[in-house]
Amino acid sequence: MHISYQPLWDILKERGMRKEDLRLAAGLTTNMIANMGKGEHISMKTLLRICGALHCDIADVIALEQDENSANKTK
Repeated sequence: MHISYQPLWDILKERGMRKEDLRLAAGLTTNMIANMGKGEHISMKTLLRICGALHCDIADVIALEQDENSANKTK
């Protein structure tokens, strides 16, 4: 399994926000935004800052997705 930030990108789009707007609102670094863009892990502290800035829950900004390799093994 891996974490997808697609729900976060969808929220930003719905609200007419750019990644830069999120960075400023949540006090994130450009590296944090870049890591999320690459699908890399970020800290729980960072997720909480994002949720605080967007007034939403963690489940609203991330999703757990099955890896293709894992899915193929179960078939």
